[in-house]
Amino acid sequence: QVQLVESGGGLVQAGGSLRLSCAASGRTFSSIAMGWFRQAPGKEREFVAGITWSGTATYNADSVKGRFTISRDNGKNTVDLQMNRLKPDDTGVYYCAGRRGILTTGRPWDYWGQGTQVTVSS
Repeated sequence: QVQLVESGGGLVQAGGSLRLSCAASGRTFSSIAMGWFRQAPGKEREFVAGITWSGTATYNADSVKGRFTISRDNGKNTVDLQMNRLKPDDTGVYYCAGRRGILTTGRPWDYWGQGTQVTVSS
């Protein structure tokens, strides 16, 4: 079992930056794919970025390419999301998630954090 706790959310002006962090507990962290999802008010939760268990491959949603970077440290059991050039459309609750098996958005994810709010003002 893996428990996930996010931190780093907050209020930022458009064009600014935030760094989200996710701390994981459990011995299997280094063997699972990790990702970040977000949910804006009135909208469905959507995939933002993902990283393989080894950290050698990442995948970003088109809406955040060139602005967001996901990274992980298997020694510290953490996964981060660096968000630059933020836009009001990036506002939402951001969730850290983990998945046994391959990195994919087409199948359910197994572990979820409680979420952290990101608000981007115009």
